[in-house]
Amino acid sequence: MQVAKNTVITLDYHVTDPDGEVVDEGRDPLVYLHGGYDDIFPKIEEALQGKGIGESVQVKLQPDEAFGEYDPELVQVEPRKDFPKELQVGMQFEGGPEEGGDDDFIIYRVTNIEGDKVVLDGNHPLAGSALVFTCTVTAIRPASADELEHGHVHNPEDDEEGCH
Repeated sequence: MQVAKNTVITLDYHVTDPDGEVVDEGRDPLVYLHGGYDDIFPKIEEALQGKGIGESVQVKLQPDEAFGEYDPELVQVEPRKDFPKELQVGMQFEGGPEEGGDDDFIIYRVTNIEGDKVVLDGNHPLAGSALVFTCTVTAIRPASADELEHGHVHNPEDDEEGCH
C-alpha cells in the first residue's frame, strides 16, 4: 500500500532547525489522515504522496509553511493580580479571539513574570522558525468511514464522545 488520499499514515520523525539542532525528537509516532485534511503541513503531505512503508523524506519548511511568522502583536502584558497564585513561566491560558479574527481562541504561554506584570505570548513556540522535518513511513492503512466523515484519525481507545 502507498501513501494516498484517505489513508491513515504513521510516521517516525524528528524535527531540527536548519543548523541541525533538535527541535522535536518525535518520541511518539505521528499518525495523521492523508489527503488535504490539514492534519500535517501541506508541504510534508505532498512529499509523502506515493511513498511506501520504510520510505523516508526530508522536507525543509520556511516559517510560513510551518507555524507562521512571529507576530509581536500576540504578545501582551497583563496585571499579575488577574492570574492564579501558583503562576509560573511556561503555563498556558486560553484567550479570546483576535479582533477581526476567525473566532478561534488563542493559547497564550506565560513567558515572563516580573513584579506585578505577566508577559503572555500567543505565538506558537516555533513561530518564525524554519524547520527540517525528517520522517519514515512505518504504517499505512485505509481510513475508516468515521475518520473520513470527521476529517481526522480516531484513536482506538477513544469513544465517540472523545471525537471533536
